Amino acid sequence: MSNYVLLMILNKKSDYKNSKLRNYRRNYRLGHYAEILAAVILFVKGYHILRRRYKSPVGEIDLIARKGACLVFVEVKARQDEISGLYSVSDKAKSRIARAAEHFMMRSPQNISWYNLDKKALDEIRFDVMIVMPWRIRHIKNAWMV
Repeated sequence: MSNYVLLMILNKKSDYKNSKLRNYRRNYRLGHYAEILAAVILFVKGYHILRRRYKSPVGEIDLIARKGACLVFVEVKARQDEISGLYSVSDKAKSRIARAAEHFMMRSPQNISWYNLDKKALDEIRFDVMIVMPWRIRHIKNAWMV
């Protein structure tokens, strides 16, 4: 093989890696924008946003919000259509979010005092999904039960 052919092959591989990196960055930014938009929509609906991107050793929760006596853990998905958004929340993701929610509640001395939460005053703990689509947002309340 000539040096020219080898250079062409190497350039194709680096182009592929660069395009994967660009796609990853674009999707990461899109996810951030979707979470911000979902938080704004929840705020307009009367929810108080407690945390964004809560990270625990067992998982991550996109949004934690409260409305009255209801504590809501929200998973945000940015998709082209509603069906793909619903199917993208797998059983594994649901259990990961539930474990992270349990971790949030177990750190209750810190979280209860900080967010003025009282476990006895909470009537409901809910898991919601918000699907951010082009020109539309769908808020699915009580998407699954634990």
